[in-house]
Amino acid sequence: MIGNKRPLGLAIVACAVPVFMVSLDNLVVTMALTSIRSDFGGDAASAANLQWVVNAYILGFAGFLLAGAGLGDRFGRRRVYLGGLVMFTLASTGCGLASGLPELIAARAIQGVAAGIIMPLSLTLLSEAVPDKMRSAAVGIWSGISGLGIAMGPLVGGVVIAGLQWRWIFWVNIPVGLLAIPLVTYALRESLGDRRPLDLPGLAFSSGSVVALVWAIVHGNEDGWTSGAVLTAFAAAALLLGLFIVRELRTPVPMLPLSFYRSRAFVGTNVVSLAMNFGVFGSIFLLAQYLQFAQGLTPLQAGVRTLAWTLMPMVFAPLAGAFTEKVGGGRLMALGLGLQALGLAWIVSIAEPATPFSSLLVPMMLAGTGMGLVFAPASAVILQSVHANDRGRASGANSTVRELGGALGIAVLASVFSRAGSYASPQTFVDGMRPAVWVGVAVVLAGAVAGLLIPRRPTPLAADPTPYGALGSTTDRLVDARIRS
Repeated sequence: MIGNKRPLGLAIVACAVPVFMVSLDNLVVTMALTSIRSDFGGDAASAANLQWVVNAYILGFAGFLLAGAGLGDRFGRRRVYLGGLVMFTLASTGCGLASGLPELIAARAIQGVAAGIIMPLSLTLLSEAVPDKMRSAAVGIWSGISGLGIAMGPLVGGVVIAGLQWRWIFWVNIPVGLLAIPLVTYALRESLGDRRPLDLPGLAFSSGSVVALVWAIVHGNEDGWTSGAVLTAFAAAALLLGLFIVRELRTPVPMLPLSFYRSRAFVGTNVVSLAMNFGVFGSIFLLAQYLQFAQGLTPLQAGVRTLAWTLMPMVFAPLAGAFTEKVGGGRLMALGLGLQALGLAWIVSIAEPATPFSSLLVPMMLAGTGMGLVFAPASAVILQSVHANDRGRASGANSTVRELGGALGIAVLASVFSRAGSYASPQTFVDGMRPAVWVGVAVVLAGAVAGLLIPRRPTPLAADPTPYGALGSTTDRLVDARIRS
């Protein structure tokens, strides 16, 4: 560690505010999709192309999470964290200035890469800034502020679009970023992990596999599931995944040590995270448009109504964090996914173009409460399941799975929607949304079962036995020893 002790409250805020911004941009764009579709027209008018405004961010996020954690370990977590903040702020400016759909998608991808740096390092820096006995509670607060970003996303999108233009949903990140940079500089101490060389082949294989898989799912319904391009993409995803596994087994400095997967708690929490984000982001992608396109609401009206769902994590995530040690993270996650599945099933069972919002209120609150019961326990269990030296990479791996779940959820549910419905009329939209969200319900329920299999008190894995790897140098060791002293 470098530097003197910082105020605990400021350290928590310095870790949480950038995550708030990252979380906000995961959902803020969902309320703008109808406006973007109208503004750009042409290719942007199809669900398959429109979803890339969301998926470009998620794929950039998922593809760089492990690399972001590795960069922080090697070059300084706070330093790299600040670099991610600067990149995110600049990319947000690019989104606001985009002149067409390709430019917007490219800027969203850069935003996602920056978010992939911010998210895992935020949790690692938080775990170092608080005493062990306060970690679950601090993670709960961190998750609550992250939940506030999710809650405010649809509302901010609706407010901005109602009063200004969709581009302003990105420009609002600029003042947040400018405030966060000096806060992080003051409130957080610099720290280093193991100075491992970056596993660039592993990064290329894992990122390529994710992109190929999502591309195949997005285009499967449009081009045909047996078309040459789609089958080739699926084959490429499988091949690259296999190469990634072989690489991680053989390299002395793996980007993701496969020994993590000996931990039942680590594996189970990743399954839970995948299932939750699959159901949440895939469903919200469609439900945000349902409120506007099928029910004729303005973006602001739709954003206000989604608060019934998205405010719940802000309330329940800190409570879940406080009770994780007493109840067990797996049990809380299973309960949360069960409530989420119940809420989604209830919504899709009654959704029609003329369904009154009063009928949707309670199931939305149930689904949001379920989200809140998953966030903090998942983060806490991931930190508990590995050695302290490996928390950055473990957090990055879990965040990768979460974002992959979101990307797959949007891709799969949008594909099911395109097969069963269309934007031709409010009723055809509902006809497509209904089977798509039922797929989300099934995946969420599978995640609830995985949550029940997580041990109540995970046993941390031993530290990676090759902290510097075969490629580590004596100079690295001397530099680390001098800094840590």
